[in-house]
Amino acid sequence: MSWRLLKYALNRDHAEPRWFNTPTSPKESYDVVIIGAGGHGLACAYYLAKTHGITRIAVLDKGYLGGGNTGRNTTIVRSNYLTPEGVRFYDRGVRLFEGLASELDINLFYSTRGHFTLAHNESTLRTARWRAEVNKHHGIDSQLVGPDEVKRACPQIDLNCGGQHAIVGALYHAPGAIVRHDAVAWGYARAASQMGVEIFQHTEVTGIEMANDRVCGVRTNRGLIKTDKVLSAVAGATPTTLKMVGLKSPVDIVPLQACVTEPMKPWLDPIIVSGSLHVYVSQSARGELVMGAAVDPAELHSTRSSFEFVSSLADQMLDLFPFLAGVKISRQWAGMADMTPDFAPVMGKTAIAGFYLDAGWGTWGFKATPVCGETMAFTLAHDTNHRLIEAFGMERFERMTMLGEKGAAAVGH
Repeated sequence: MSWRLLKYALNRDHAEPRWFNTPTSPKESYDVVIIGAGGHGLACAYYLAKTHGITRIAVLDKGYLGGGNTGRNTTIVRSNYLTPEGVRFYDRGVRLFEGLASELDINLFYSTRGHFTLAHNESTLRTARWRAEVNKHHGIDSQLVGPDEVKRACPQIDLNCGGQHAIVGALYHAPGAIVRHDAVAWGYARAASQMGVEIFQHTEVTGIEMANDRVCGVRTNRGLIKTDKVLSAVAGATPTTLKMVGLKSPVDIVPLQACVTEPMKPWLDPIIVSGSLHVYVSQSARGELVMGAAVDPAELHSTRSSFEFVSSLADQMLDLFPFLAGVKISRQWAGMADMTPDFAPVMGKTAIAGFYLDAGWGTWGFKATPVCGETMAFTLAHDTNHRLIEAFGMERFERMTMLGEKGAAAVGH
């Protein structure tokens, strides 16, 4: 370290300001309490303050900022979904992401790569064609391409997949991108804090107070906080918060695992996904291959990873890219995916006045972070569901008007 650098490092006048300031204890009351200091909760707090002028907000998390699924996902952003409701919703998310680094004044390492969903048989090719037509109808840049286009974009891929699952085509989604997940969470946290939002880590919600079927407060391990508006944005802990207000949970919690390799020289530009092989992969700015597969087969509230996952994933990856045989896996982890019966989220108002829900994200919650924040902020501010989330209400399960987004999942990502 040079003496000049050391001089500035020890000089208080050149100290880096704190990213967010938290009082020693919560206030007696807030206009809004948000449970969950992940991307969705922090984004909602930011847009409530920025767009609607509501700043008396407390964001509570029993762990640390971004320590849940926001910090455990694989950073893919896309809008090539199957239903019109999903396509419109995620397209707004992509558009917000594209300008988010400038808005939050932070380098998010947002990188548009293009997204290939591989088809290995006629059935998956028909689904890809279906998604392409729905996407184009709503102005989304997606198209069906042949094996040659896949090979041109990714010369290293084995189109025969070891002779077992030959690639017959793909859905190509040009806006597909990757972005740093922790930077998104911290960027929203800093911007919200600068407008007066208070963020409390290691603050567990133990109950929700109600009077006359309406929310009136939140009990925490640091005391009671009075409020008449509560947003639950806790992903894998959703059944717990719903139980606090007497609502039946429509989600199942299953682990979703991922891993990264040791850094490599850049070679993989697009994002590659195969539903038939249950694998997806992209290369980070640091050169790591970020890989994942489908959710685990059994319901379990756990973030423990397994050898079975990584060995099976490696086997499928080598069908696609045989030259990776000598590459080492650096680390692996798991998150908790909150899956709904129709693979679409549950958002908006609930049967309990003042209690709002942002849940059911399954395997694609991170890519919805900005649009969730924007739409839920509108919903809380006006006590009316935003037009983009009207179809995502919990009441659809009682009415049997489910959305059927499973065909756009491909694999858990």
